[in-house]
Amino acid sequence: MALADDIELLAKVPLFAGLSSDQLRLIAFGAEHRPVGAGQALFRERSPAECAYVVARGTFELSSLARGGKPRVEGVAGPGVMLSELALVSMVERKFTAIALEDADVIRITRALFHRLLEEYPEMAAVVEGRIRAAIASLIDGAAAMAHRFD
Repeated sequence: MALADDIELLAKVPLFAGLSSDQLRLIAFGAEHRPVGAGQALFRERSPAECAYVVARGTFELSSLARGGKPRVEGVAGPGVMLSELALVSMVERKFTAIALEDADVIRITRALFHRLLEEYPEMAAVVEGRIRAAIASLIDGAAAMAHRFD
């Protein structure tokens, strides 16, 4: 993909919505493309997440281990979806295993690159913080809604 295509794709990612073209260019220029063949794992559940990925081409099955160790499909991620966005700001573990359903391509964004972006554009830090807080609040609300299952 060309740099302009990467910038256009990144502009559609909710975490990056509203960023300037210079900010998106910095991300696109500093990120790397990684091809993933059909059937290959992009990452495994519970592995350390040191980066996030934006799906540029193809689709990934997202699964987690259910009781008894059997994989349970949680969803499918296609172009424009960011996987492991919290890895951009904190050490976390992967919540899912991501397997390519077809030949795919992802844009790998490291935590270091993201921190550089925040350093160069400090006003953006407040916007990103708000979006991450909203994502965490949504996760908490989802967990609270399922609390009755664990009584």
